[in-house]
Amino acid sequence: MSIQKATDRANLDQRLPQMPWFVQQFIDYKRPDLSPSTLLEYIRDYESFGWLRGEGLSVAASNADITLLELETLHMDSIVGYRLHLTTRAENANSRVTVSRKLSALRSLFHYLSQIAEDENFYPLLKRNIMAKVEIKRIHKPKDTAAKLKGKILEDEELLEFVGYIYEGYGTDVEANKQAYYSWQLNRERDACIASLILNSGLRVSEVVNLSVDDVDVNNKLLYVFRKGHNDETFKTPVYFREQSKDDLSLYLSLRQSRYKTPKREKALFIALPNGSKEGKRMTKRAIQEMIIKYAKRFGKPYLTVHKLRHSFATDYYLQNDIYRTKEQLGHASTETTEIYAHLTDKTMSDAIERRLDNEPPQ
Repeated sequence: MSIQKATDRANLDQRLPQMPWFVQQFIDYKRPDLSPSTLLEYIRDYESFGWLRGEGLSVAASNADITLLELETLHMDSIVGYRLHLTTRAENANSRVTVSRKLSALRSLFHYLSQIAEDENFYPLLKRNIMAKVEIKRIHKPKDTAAKLKGKILEDEELLEFVGYIYEGYGTDVEANKQAYYSWQLNRERDACIASLILNSGLRVSEVVNLSVDDVDVNNKLLYVFRKGHNDETFKTPVYFREQSKDDLSLYLSLRQSRYKTPKREKALFIALPNGSKEGKRMTKRAIQEMIIKYAKRFGKPYLTVHKLRHSFATDYYLQNDIYRTKEQLGHASTETTEIYAHLTDKTMSDAIERRLDNEPPQ
């Protein structure tokens, strides 16, 4: 099991008893099909619906005491009020995507209670399903997502230039800052290797964090990865990386143990050595995210994030492969998600044609 899955499962088990019994039953029903991370998101969404208590729509003293009857007797005005609470009244108002997800989570619960779960007399647990009346508009349209990514990913030579900048250019830019320069000298091979690996394989940041030394086959350009959404928690998917990353990986691996004081029991591929620590430990997801942002700002791409490195690889890869190969390489559940890169590459091809016409000598 991946590090993140183990953490999420422990968190899920800790928070589940604070939910009503019928929510616990729903989560158990979903366990065989969904990852602990997804189930934990369900729990967070149901915690938000504890809003009922604050509005006087439930007399429960805690979320765990909310009853089925209180859900059955909700009016449409109540659901409208909850949507308004999420979008306008809550602190740090939620985005449209988050609101859509929270409402979808409620729809799933209400559907289970009214259509699948039964009481001892074989009647549905929920006699009236108010959420069946709620229309949830699709938010994630590939074309819209592609439009948002325009100008915020690396293209063409920039993929190599960004890795090269981490190796050399960043050091020149921060030379006057002794602390930043020392940190860069210590970590540049590791940091460049992480960026190179994502830009040449399309791994998610969670997949990078969970990599162990034994998951890397440098000679065959293979990684063995715990893929998101895979139900078999013991299975690692083989994922290829491009030739450009071989040297970056080899260089980092030659430094991993000595530079980061890595104990032999630590199997993580990417290691951090915190200040004052006597030995290195697995890098965290947040550390990798912040590291990429740090380099991106100096590189002149302030909107670039670790996930946009994955988008950069995917766009570049799709130009040379079909949608099905791109889907498999990225570990997407369906080609619908992969369609983003069809729209992105349409723009890339258009720009390439324009550049070619601009550069052609007059006849």
